[in-house]
Amino acid sequence: MRFNYIQWRLSRRARAAIRRSLMRSTASMCSVPHTQRPECRGQRAPERRQRIFNLWRDFLIVDARDDLITLQLLELLDKYTARAAIGPEAIAIQGDISNLDDLDRIFTQVKAAKGRIDVLFANAGLGDFQPIGSITEESFDRTFGINVKGTLFTVQKALALMGAGGSVILTGSTTGTMGTPAFSVYSATKAALRNFARSSALDLQGTGIRVNVLSPGPIATPGLDLALSGTGQKDAIIDGMTAQVPLGRIGQAEEVAAAALFLASDESSFMTGSEMFMDGGFAQV
Repeated sequence: MRFNYIQWRLSRRARAAIRRSLMRSTASMCSVPHTQRPECRGQRAPERRQRIFNLWRDFLIVDARDDLITLQLLELLDKYTARAAIGPEAIAIQGDISNLDDLDRIFTQVKAAKGRIDVLFANAGLGDFQPIGSITEESFDRTFGINVKGTLFTVQKALALMGAGGSVILTGSTTGTMGTPAFSVYSATKAALRNFARSSALDLQGTGIRVNVLSPGPIATPGLDLALSGTGQKDAIIDGMTAQVPLGRIGQAEEVAAAALFLASDESSFMTGSEMFMDGGFAQV
């Protein structure tokens, strides 16, 4: 199973507007002869529309491997989603953190717009469920490329815009400290980030910039729900995870957000090179 999907929380009005727009767009894209559009070969327009996107509850799920609707989608999301919800001062920039040219473009835009970075939350990451013996080179390179290479260079390139009092937060995982079936590559990337935080905290001595890791355990998110829905054993898996959490439940995204705010603020000014677990005791006892 691959986490190859991008998802955004949407209002009912936004869901309807984006669905209408994308249905029109993909219908026209695949209405020409298949020989003229190789990406549509063997697919009727309705089938392609279903593959490209799906509206699941109040989330838009988009196949991130398909760039036919990227430009139009980004314009719609700019109007309807997080940027609009946060306010007019927010800036949304699309990019691939495993691509160093993309990172340069992103930080050039950040510098031009804001001039500096006070808090960097390096949260991008993905993983494939593949047991040893079935791990592919493509999956390995993609996972390490984004989770490790992308995160490392995100931090490195951001440092030029950071100063004393700056806070870097890396998203880790309980998988970085415990074994997880069929998830060894992802787990290894999170273990790498944990040591990266330790070592970079030493490298940054004297700068006043702190680096810490925030490692969630089982958290109720749309991504988890979507991933487990494809297994046919969603309820059993969630029950199994819950049984391993000493607090007897899985966590909420708001609880992880509160921990991130703590690490971003001066309340954590005497923390660097540390790992904060938000896991209900899952990986602790």
